[in-house]
Amino acid sequence: MSPARHDRRSIIERALRLLDEVGLPDLTMRRLATELDVQPSALYWHFPNKQQLLAAVADRILEAVPQPDAAAPLPDTARAIRDALLAYRDGAEVVMSTYALRLGARRAQDALTASLGDDAGDALADAAFEFILGHSALLQQRMHAQSIGAVEPDAADPAHRADLVFDAGVRSFAALSAARRPS
Repeated sequence: MSPARHDRRSIIERALRLLDEVGLPDLTMRRLATELDVQPSALYWHFPNKQQLLAAVADRILEAVPQPDAAAPLPDTARAIRDALLAYRDGAEVVMSTYALRLGARRAQDALTASLGDDAGDALADAAFEFILGHSALLQQRMHAQSIGAVEPDAADPAHRADLVFDAGVRSFAALSAARRPS
C-alpha cells in the first residue's frame, strides 16, 4: 500500500496537532513526516524549509482573527488575536518567529491597523501586535511551566491579573491612536 498523498492544508493541520501534542521544540520535519507516513523529502515538495512551514502554520493560527474592520473596537481585535495565539500550544512563539522573519502574520497586523484607524500608521499597529505577541508568549510560558509542575501557581498573581495587564496595554494603544487622529 502506497503512502497517502498530502496537500499543504493537510500537512499544516497535522503540524498544528503535533504542535499541541509535543510543542515547538519537538516539532521537526522528520517527526512530522513520520506522523504523515511519508519521507521527510516529501514535505519539502510543499515547503522549502521549516521556516516556511511554520509561516504557513502561523497563518493558519491567525485565521481565527476576524477580517480587518475599521468598525471593530481595538479591544475586541486585540483579544481575538490573543485568543488565536493561545488556542495552540506555543502558538505565540510560532507566530512570533514568523513575524520576526517577516514571513507571514499580516492578518493580525491588518486587523489592528483597521481597528486603530489607518491614520495611526503601521508602526503603532506593529507595536500593538508585538505587545500582544509578548504578552501571549509570557502567558504560554507560565501555563506550560505550571502544567509540568515546574512552578506553583502564584496566589499573589491570579490569572485575572494577566487580563488586567493586557487590557491596560490595549487601552494605552487606543489612547495613542486617538491622540494621533486629526481634530
